[in-house]
Amino acid sequence: MSNKVRVGKVYKFTPVLWDQFNCDEYTLEQAGNPVRVVNKYGCPKANTMGMCYIESLEGEFIGMVCTNSLE
Repeated sequence: MSNKVRVGKVYKFTPVLWDQFNCDEYTLEQAGNPVRVVNKYGCPKANTMGMCYIESLEGEFIGMVCTNSLE
């Protein structure tokens, strides 16, 4: 069962196995850091199929991750 997240809320990013396997280097560098959940224009909304988009607290886009990776 996937974790439900709220857009605009800040979470700690702790990547689950899927995000560790299916990621780029920048995403793994964010492990343990606080991130903000965002919706992107023209893309599926947060929680669709257990995924969401995240950005740093400075507003830099990070990518799509599993909602289970957010605490």
